[in-house]
Amino acid sequence: MERGLIIFLNGTSSSGKTSIAVELKNQGEIPFHHLSVDQFFQNYDQFIDTTYPDMKPTRELEANVMSDILFGPIGSLYYATIKLFSELGLNVIVDTVISNDKWFNDFYDVLADYPIMFVGVHCSKEELTRREQSRGDRAIGLAHSQFDYIYSYDEYDLEVNTEELSSAECAEKILSYMKSSQEYSAFKKLSRREIRVS
Repeated sequence: MERGLIIFLNGTSSSGKTSIAVELKNQGEIPFHHLSVDQFFQNYDQFIDTTYPDMKPTRELEANVMSDILFGPIGSLYYATIKLFSELGLNVIVDTVISNDKWFNDFYDVLADYPIMFVGVHCSKEELTRREQSRGDRAIGLAHSQFDYIYSYDEYDLEVNTEELSSAECAEKILSYMKSSQEYSAFKKLSRREIRVS
């Protein structure tokens, strides 16, 4: 049995990754499992709220302190789950934002030897701002802060622009690429990133 294909949708917050993932999952011709890092954090929050309903912290923490504490362990579980699904022969859509070298290296260390279709999901900064404002559940400027790092890669197996194409059209392009039997080589050309300590 072959390992399942991992479709890594690389794009900033609000670039349209989740909408494409939903279209891929719903098309029915090729089975996919959509793994979103947001779901892992939401499930963790639900676990804490359900298991410890009477918890009353005696200190307040900034949101970034909480995410710094939790993202590494939850991210590791997320990457391990992607690996597990692939080992089970299941096709996986990866829906996350990898916006620094440490997160990239964590992903790379677990999944570099797996079949990965590296898809660039593009959108202009102006459209990202408009989407953030209309969504209401994202900090304005979040996508801008991720933009340069997220789109620093020179090569993808496939690129889609969510301003020019609908989510369904982007999904169709991905499916067509899969059916063409072209190699998935872009991610394999990447290597671990050097993390400088200042």
